[in-house]
Amino acid sequence: MIKYLLFFFSSFFFLQGFAQVEQDSTKVQGKVVTYEEYKKQQAQKDSIENDLILSGEIPVQEIALDTTVSGAPLKVYPEVDDLDEKLLNELYNNDLYDYMHDELVQMDYSEIVNQTLPTDTLKARLAAINESTPFQIDYNPVLEKLINKKLGYKRVYMERLMTLSDYYFPLFEPYLDQYDIPLEMKYLAIVESALDPRIKSRVGATGLWQFMFTTGRNYDLEVNSYVDERMDPIKSTIAACKFMSSLYKIYGDWDLVLAAYNSGPGNVNKAIRRSGGYKNYWNIRPYLPRETAGYVPAFQATMYLFTYAAQHGFQPQQTLYKTIATDTIRVKKMISLEHVAQFTDQDLEVIQFHNPSYKLDIIPVIKGKVHNLRLPIRDAAKFVSNEDAVYAFAKAEFEKIEKPLPDLVKAESRITYRVKNGDYLGKIANRYGVRVSQIKRWNSLRSNNLRIGQRLYIHSRNPITSKSSTAGKTPGTYKIKSGDSLWKIADKYGISIASIRKLNPTTTDDLKVGDTLKLK
Repeated sequence: MIKYLLFFFSSFFFLQGFAQVEQDSTKVQGKVVTYEEYKKQQAQKDSIENDLILSGEIPVQEIALDTTVSGAPLKVYPEVDDLDEKLLNELYNNDLYDYMHDELVQMDYSEIVNQTLPTDTLKARLAAINESTPFQIDYNPVLEKLINKKLGYKRVYMERLMTLSDYYFPLFEPYLDQYDIPLEMKYLAIVESALDPRIKSRVGATGLWQFMFTTGRNYDLEVNSYVDERMDPIKSTIAACKFMSSLYKIYGDWDLVLAAYNSGPGNVNKAIRRSGGYKNYWNIRPYLPRETAGYVPAFQATMYLFTYAAQHGFQPQQTLYKTIATDTIRVKKMISLEHVAQFTDQDLEVIQFHNPSYKLDIIPVIKGKVHNLRLPIRDAAKFVSNEDAVYAFAKAEFEKIEKPLPDLVKAESRITYRVKNGDYLGKIANRYGVRVSQIKRWNSLRSNNLRIGQRLYIHSRNPITSKSSTAGKTPGTYKIKSGDSLWKIADKYGISIASIRKLNPTTTDDLKVGDTLKLK
């Protein structure tokens, strides 16, 4: 406990220190000092931070703050930009839902699965889990087959889910605790949505906890043209806790709560009747819908694999951002996520990842409603410190769009894009202002895999202007002009900020008019 308190306070004061550097001057113990003096005084804290990064307790994050305020370069990590970009691609382009859903619906319980885990070992480990959880985790052949199947050839999916869980589980757990829900229920979101807050099932269930429209409304989740709070990680988690709490009052058994959450209380009640009045999940399982029959075993298998991940050699990556390293801001005026990305010089996909509930990537302002913007804490500090300028910039951009200028607002109904070397879905989606899930739906893609030369049909949300035509013709170098920023240059030529920083590890720390950047 003391370890985590020390980590929390050291992280808090470290982040507070960087927020203060954004001001024109910095006060240390009531005295105004220069940036260089401030940096020297922070050397000890930096040493602590580096130790925490090396130990894996806090992630290495790219610092994307404006360096013109202090007049001195801020610390960046260009050597890990390539790794960051690959990790972001895994986090933001999640195609795990189809894998999870197909496993539930199409699981063939008669198939032969290679035995990769000794039965006696599994029985002992399940017994150990059973002693520490209110769920009934007993050995059975169905669960054994499912665990061995995942260990046999589904390892890559589980590692990706474990990476995502590093972000979402710390967000779920306080609310599960608040509503007296077993903390193990966090695994339910994996089975329901594969931790994809924007996912929508074939029948319309949406979000991390897969709420139908009517059920979401019953639990105060707002759904309109701009916002779908079923996709809001916090609001949907609170609604899910309320729903699970009400189901537990009915059944008094967490395994039946799982079954009722998936198929509805009506189907569970019918299964109880058809079984002859049994109220144990395994006794009523033959009478449940096929998907629900695989639902609880999938939940228990997930719990086992997460509990014994290290013993099975799983090696998930560390998330680039942790929940503790983000903050929320109450939005006062209409703004788009793209405006926020431009102003903070942050990748649009990062902003979208933290704010999945805004369907059009626009945060509306409606009387009587509260809408929040979640950002990495340093971007949040920059936003708050320049709030008036942010809203003024957003207002000016909205006014430009509303003007009837053909060269600005004209957009083709559909464009054809040919995949090039180095492309991935997130990069293409960011370029055309759409979502990865939309590109996959328009092109009937079942995964994120692309091949060079492949044609993609895209309904671009970005205006088709002369700037767009230059995006495909990236020059080898670019001379910095007055008013340029990394975001403007990256947007103009259709490349990522991370790529520019990787090619120019020193120049991008402090942009100067007349300097030359490599773009290829």
